[in-house]
Amino acid sequence: MANRYDPEAVEPKWREIWEQSGLYDFEPTSAKPKHYAVTMLPYPSGNLHIGHWYAMSPSDAHARFMRMRGYNVFFPMGFDAFGLPAENAAIKNKLDPRKWTYSNIAYMRNQLKSMGLMVDWKQEVITADPSFYRWNQWFFIQFFKRGVAYKKFSAVDWCPSCNTTLAREQVVGDERRCERCETLVTKRDLDQWYFKITDYADELLDFSGMDWPERIIAMQRNWIGRSEGAEVTFRSAQDDPITVFTTRPDTLWGASFMVLAPEHPLVATLTSPEQRAAVEAYVAEAVRKTEVERQSTDDEKPKTGVWIGAHAINPATGRPVPIWIADYVLMTYGTGAIMAVPGHDERDFAFATTFNLPITRVVAESVDGAAAPLEQAETAYAVAVNSGFIDGLPSAEAKERVIDWLEAEGIGKRTINYRLRDWLVSRQRYWGTPIPMVTCEQCGIVPLPYEQLPLLVPDDVDFKPTGESPLKLHPTWRFTTCPACGGPAERDTDTMDTFVDSAWYQCRYLTPQENNAPFDREIAQEWLPVDHYTGGREHAVMHLLYTRFWWKLMRDMGLVEADEPMRQLRNQGVILGEDGNKMSKSKGNVVDPDMLVAKYGADAVRTFLMFIGPWEQGGPWNSKGIEGPARFLDRVWRLAMDQPSSTAAPGDEVAVRRLTQRTIKKVGEDLARYSFNTAIAALMEYVNELMKA
Repeated sequence: MANRYDPEAVEPKWREIWEQSGLYDFEPTSAKPKHYAVTMLPYPSGNLHIGHWYAMSPSDAHARFMRMRGYNVFFPMGFDAFGLPAENAAIKNKLDPRKWTYSNIAYMRNQLKSMGLMVDWKQEVITADPSFYRWNQWFFIQFFKRGVAYKKFSAVDWCPSCNTTLAREQVVGDERRCERCETLVTKRDLDQWYFKITDYADELLDFSGMDWPERIIAMQRNWIGRSEGAEVTFRSAQDDPITVFTTRPDTLWGASFMVLAPEHPLVATLTSPEQRAAVEAYVAEAVRKTEVERQSTDDEKPKTGVWIGAHAINPATGRPVPIWIADYVLMTYGTGAIMAVPGHDERDFAFATTFNLPITRVVAESVDGAAAPLEQAETAYAVAVNSGFIDGLPSAEAKERVIDWLEAEGIGKRTINYRLRDWLVSRQRYWGTPIPMVTCEQCGIVPLPYEQLPLLVPDDVDFKPTGESPLKLHPTWRFTTCPACGGPAERDTDTMDTFVDSAWYQCRYLTPQENNAPFDREIAQEWLPVDHYTGGREHAVMHLLYTRFWWKLMRDMGLVEADEPMRQLRNQGVILGEDGNKMSKSKGNVVDPDMLVAKYGADAVRTFLMFIGPWEQGGPWNSKGIEGPARFLDRVWRLAMDQPSSTAAPGDEVAVRRLTQRTIKKVGEDLARYSFNTAIAALMEYVNELMKA
């Protein structure tokens, strides 16, 4: 036996033994309690980077820990294989996206094996396989029949570089850039497919029983954006109803003007002839701006707006208030109209100050403060003043009284508003799941029969981006016959958002060869939901929200039983370059894990990544730091292989036994809570003491 640890000899030997013995084969039934652990599947970019290792190897270590505790552990792996990068790489290199993708998968699979993961590769899922995306299409049809999938013509976010629509979650930053290529996002009107995630908004706000990081819960809660308030109907001088949503109906008496979104349909009909030119010029300028620009709260940004030459009647005071348009009001939020209460809303206060509009106090600390001047907007709840029948009431009580009055008078109603919008799933690209719908002049939109699934991605397309789906330009694929009447029909030429693939893949891992259903329901009943899920927190309002929504749909379809897809979620931090910056090839700070494995072995890389600091925080890479874990593993090897000393005193043996028990307790507790760095520190201390014994 070698005196020093030789990972080049030891690691491949044991990986082969694991594979040949079937040590980590999935066992659907067992007397042991089950533990289903999943880490977010990687995109087959062609090469595993150190970030993949940082996410996966600690997750694998935790799964092994659970196995050692007596659980029947399933820790699968797959590839999120559809998406724009494959198509863009194919365009750039003149390759078939399928060949590019599967070549990358083959290479990355070998890299993952070198990592020493306890994966049963027979359970692998590749989302670009027809055997998988067939069930995407099956789900789509089910959703269509349930009224969850629908189509509408609307303005959507559009990436002019990727030539595709983007979901709101894929538009990032203050400048509204594409998350994939960082191009500035524009608007475009297209007929799009949506999933009605808003039907589940309230249920998605229920996080009871979920062991998820509070940060993720807060991000989802804010994204859904539930607001309780009232809709109130003002009327124009021409008696047009103008409905607003407000969370503070108790401040209705302070509404001294109204503001419409420049795109509001009433703008054209209510604008006076004298103001038309100014209004039309302002509208043209406003619609070119991004929503983020329009909603900026930058104090230095001048407030803009135009009076349209019309008035509306405040239903509480009976007095006319001027109607303005301003870019900070959006048609995509609420009703596209607001009642402006400058005394108690900061943005309204700034607008009123800019245009010398009336500011009325309707909330004060007490009724004695009704006449106190307003130097700035006072937004806190207090006591209603200058507000008719609610004078003197606390704001919360006044709010309820006003809503009751609005409903009794038929001029408003209690309403809950949400920031969440339905999930846009159409993509004008080739490399994705084809949407299994056809359009017939006689029958309208018709789903494909199940026996015609999967509707395959054709091989012979010109997939260069043109602004339209490459499938739309295919000479024959687009044209078909209607499944209902047999007449001529056209296929839907969009493909599905790739977040559809990752919304339910954890279910398919259980039975990836199942041909008659998305997954075997008996096995799913035993193994779902996932016990432990790991991945990046950047997916909080995309993948992690969509998978919860999809799961609830499956539950309502009778496919699963629990209310949530993952019981426990843990997020890793980010490994930065040695210079403290995000790793990128252009900065020359990328760490190649393959080179590290060749020099130190996979176990040393895994150990160092778990020792580098708290796993949920991440941190900068240290090229010298890996030497310590490598030496530690060598000491463990020599300690195990050397002949034990026979000269140890009885007291020394007792001390070692006590230290052993303390270390077992410490390491077990730390691994259970993903405190890998402190667990390894305890093991290092233990080894040091054993070396002295």
